[in-house]
Amino acid sequence: MFCKIRTAFDLGIKNIITVIWYKIRTQYSIHPACRLKPKLASGPFFNKSLAPPLELLPLSDWIDSALLFSHIEIPLHSQTPEWTTNLLTGESFTLPLKPWWKISDFDEKVGDIKIIWEMSRMNWVIAFAQRARNGDLNSLINLNKWLEDWLEKNPPYLGPNWKCGQEASIRVINLCCGALILENVGNTTKGLQKLIELHIRRIAATVSYGVAQNNNHGTSEAAALFIGGSWLAAAGLYDGKQFEELGRRLLENRASNLILKDGSFSQYSLNYHRMVLDTFSIVEVWRRRLDVKPLSDAYYKSISKATSWLYQMICPKSGHGPNLGANDGSLLLQLTDSSYMDFRPSIQLATTLFLNRKAYNDSPSCDHHLSWLGVSHKKSSGDQYKNCDFDSGGYKVIRSYDATVFFRYPRFKFRPSQSDAMHIDLWVNGFNFLSDAGSFSYNSVPDMSSYFSGTESHNTIQFDDRDQMPRLGRFLFGNWLKVTNVSPISVQDDDVCCSASYLDFRGASHSRKINLSGSSLKVIDKVEGFKKKAVLRWRLSDNKWTLKHTEHGVELSNDIGFNMVVSSDISFTRANIVKGWRSLFYMKKELATILEIEMIDAGTITTNINWSL
Repeated sequence: MFCKIRTAFDLGIKNIITVIWYKIRTQYSIHPACRLKPKLASGPFFNKSLAPPLELLPLSDWIDSALLFSHIEIPLHSQTPEWTTNLLTGESFTLPLKPWWKISDFDEKVGDIKIIWEMSRMNWVIAFAQRARNGDLNSLINLNKWLEDWLEKNPPYLGPNWKCGQEASIRVINLCCGALILENVGNTTKGLQKLIELHIRRIAATVSYGVAQNNNHGTSEAAALFIGGSWLAAAGLYDGKQFEELGRRLLENRASNLILKDGSFSQYSLNYHRMVLDTFSIVEVWRRRLDVKPLSDAYYKSISKATSWLYQMICPKSGHGPNLGANDGSLLLQLTDSSYMDFRPSIQLATTLFLNRKAYNDSPSCDHHLSWLGVSHKKSSGDQYKNCDFDSGGYKVIRSYDATVFFRYPRFKFRPSQSDAMHIDLWVNGFNFLSDAGSFSYNSVPDMSSYFSGTESHNTIQFDDRDQMPRLGRFLFGNWLKVTNVSPISVQDDDVCCSASYLDFRGASHSRKINLSGSSLKVIDKVEGFKKKAVLRWRLSDNKWTLKHTEHGVELSNDIGFNMVVSSDISFTRANIVKGWRSLFYMKKELATILEIEMIDAGTITTNINWSL
């Protein structure tokens, strides 16, 4: 009980009351959102573009096939999808559709509701708009036809695709992108105005619930209110300005409250950080296009810090980064066919908008977002990669020559989504040797969310076969860890060092010291206070590994010059290679190779890693 009370205070009593009151009122159909009166909307929604074509730019792929979560290809053959059907299982929601507030997030028959939502995020609006911009009239016809069909099969406010305010917000953002690409912003059709209004009224009715989550729901909904409100105000809708001002206030509030002083974001997730940055970027593109009053200096300062944070986390050669934190496969601005794992287009857009310079000069593909959205840019040099003490969010980034270590430690102002204290990622020449397991799915059968968010899915120590924090729900941990003895990054010649410790809710402690130097990494782990056993895990890259037991521990090597020696001042009870799981894409998992070291006594374990790449 004390754990739950303490966690409630950590989450914020006001936020909890807001969520509970929202759920009570929707359960009994007395929430104002349950009384929204839909207005009729019909096409055409988009007009023919009079802007010059952009034929040399790559296009989004979302037409002949849908690419769910950026890896599951569903053939469409330009046919309108089944909007309320799980395209993987064929299971559909029962007709007639229920009001959105009477639909569960977790329906075992239909499966993960995110699969339903993915098609209705309207990424295909961008794909059709790009082709129509380049002169393909059939794409314009199909764009209007798909929107007409979507409205017919998803009548406001019925069915699963009206359930989530954030999902409605993503549709507004994609419709906004379509208008920007086709240069339809100044000559918006009555049909599109009505469609935007339907969404804005739905979002505004429950935005307090989205804000109470302290995550990307609030930022997405604030962005949609600002974009949609200013859009409707420009078209002469009498209360459009009210929605715009509500969105403005919430954007300011969310940037101030959810972006920490070092640029870290409240969800402690690389992919959600990108999504939020994309959200702020499209708001700024739209604001400039409509010549709407800028937001505050404090707002832009926060977004600039968030931009620099993501830049430092990403490999400039590949655009990839560590799979830290929760990852639901979201990719907001699908303007090209670039890889889901390539963060550079988003960073290029954000640095151009908020730092007035490009991050990457020698990667033309990074400029495509700028071109499609009409953002002017000039060649400039980005920030230098450096050692980063992102202490407000609980991250350290240390570098030595071509090696980078990302260190995650428990500095929790907001709800942690993964039990990943003391996790490290090791990257050498852009290759991820020690990695995070990812998220896989929030609603799989069988449910694997506990495995992927749990301690065993990270490069850290697990005590007594339990997580570092007790689970209070599917997405909630209690007794949030607090870091102790955290040191600043120390640099001496080629040696870069840092360290941190924690004491958990059952008295077990873990202290980790990291030393990166040239082509070697040393990790010293001190563990004590556990009851039965402690297990150190190193989640390895996909190479052929050879394990050899030595007098003081084990030696591990692979076929490309990577060598690991693990020794200790205590005896290991077990040291072997096991198979586990990892997930780079939502709804996709694959086998992973893991070195497990088990001990039953307190002591110090030293891992020495060397490479010759």
